[in-house]
Amino acid sequence: MANPQQISADPGELKDVPGWFPPLDQVLFTWFLDRQERLGQPGDLVELGVFMGKSAILLGEHLRGGEKFTVCDLFESDAPDGANRAEHNKSYGSLTRQAFERNYLAFHDVLPKVIQGPSSLISKEVDPGSCRFLHIDASHLYEHVRDDIGAAHELLLPDGIVVLDDFRSEHTPGVSVATWEAVLNRGLRPICLSTQKLYGTWGDPGPVQEELLTMIRERTDVGLSIQEAAGHRLVRTRAKKGMEAPDFPYSRYYKEPEPEPVVAPAPKRRPSLARRIGRELLPPIVTRAVRRLRG
Repeated sequence: MANPQQISADPGELKDVPGWFPPLDQVLFTWFLDRQERLGQPGDLVELGVFMGKSAILLGEHLRGGEKFTVCDLFESDAPDGANRAEHNKSYGSLTRQAFERNYLAFHDVLPKVIQGPSSLISKEVDPGSCRFLHIDASHLYEHVRDDIGAAHELLLPDGIVVLDDFRSEHTPGVSVATWEAVLNRGLRPICLSTQKLYGTWGDPGPVQEELLTMIRERTDVGLSIQEAAGHRLVRTRAKKGMEAPDFPYSRYYKEPEPEPVVAPAPKRRPSLARRIGRELLPPIVTRAVRRLRG
């Protein structure tokens, strides 16, 4: 994530919520969550690091009866150590819980369970093996991301999906190290990669990966390439120019845009009687000469 964007008025659409949640990742989130619903896979939802709530709002749309949605963020709280404090003050100093809750409640009637504090608290607040989808977008420091991945492994169901943000951004090398360490040494299996997120599981990635490939190949707005590395099939996706986010319900504050006023073209001025007579009686060569002189 970059520096916080200026807090806007009550959002009418998801795109009005400040944050970094590209159309491609909105498509992928929606596809994974819709698939879980279609297959009847139960489980709770978790997000570590919410910023202004853009991805949390999308996740909340897929919450089903009897399930829990838990989010965790420092907001205005003190960071647990000096390095985390410096990172938080630099990138998220203006983030407040009030702003997140206001944005979320613009789209939903009830807030998720909100844990205000470091992401290390999540294992104390969510039951082990209870989650089907977990999004990690909190600290970018290696030690914190490593622990967040460990918590995700503990909390997810065997076929649950974990999403790691900023795993290949140039300003977040700690996330990259922790992510690929988990792939190489901690049993995490990549399902696909977007421009900024890795989607993975500690279960068998084969079935979901095949279904995902079928979906991507049917679209014209997603680029696709497949590579093999260290025994893993890496499905790389990228948004093509003009890709749009999937449809999403409007907020309670949405207003239809005002129709643009129709401006009638100015009426053409009718030539004077003298001009009309002159145009009809004078030879063409004389008419052209007069026009040049007037020009």
